[in-house]
Amino acid sequence: MKAIGYKKNLPATDVNSLQDIEVETPKATGKDILVEVKAISVNPVDYKIRDNRPAPDGEWSIIGWDATGIVKEVGEDVSLFKVGDEVWYAGDLNRQGSNAQYQLVDERIVGKKPASLSFAEAAALPLTTLTAYEMLFHRLEVSKDDAN
Repeated sequence: MKAIGYKKNLPATDVNSLQDIEVETPKATGKDILVEVKAISVNPVDYKIRDNRPAPDGEWSIIGWDATGIVKEVGEDVSLFKVGDEVWYAGDLNRQGSNAQYQLVDERIVGKKPASLSFAEAAALPLTTLTAYEMLFHRLEVSKDDAN
């Protein structure tokens, strides 16, 4: 599959800081779903990870976590999604990112994409929505009753 990755933490201005690459398409097992990525968004965490987290020796790191797409394959323990479902998610920083044709994601951190949003519109929301939610309800302790 096609992806965008890095092997070295180079300055963003370096032509090799991110490269077009070919890697094997992963297989869904356990609670993982394989998502055909349709849209992604870029957040500050993307460049912070690229700047500060080295790729494993000799391997590519793929960044990008906020994404939307279509479920193409499900692991044997998946119960929340089926092939063909449109989904959105913020991903897992400890796994390969969404700057690829396909991404493995644990079904427990995925939601069904709202039908009223395009793939691009929905991809802009996962991390920013989580950040706003945490700010309002965890930091400022706004009552959920007051939010209605």
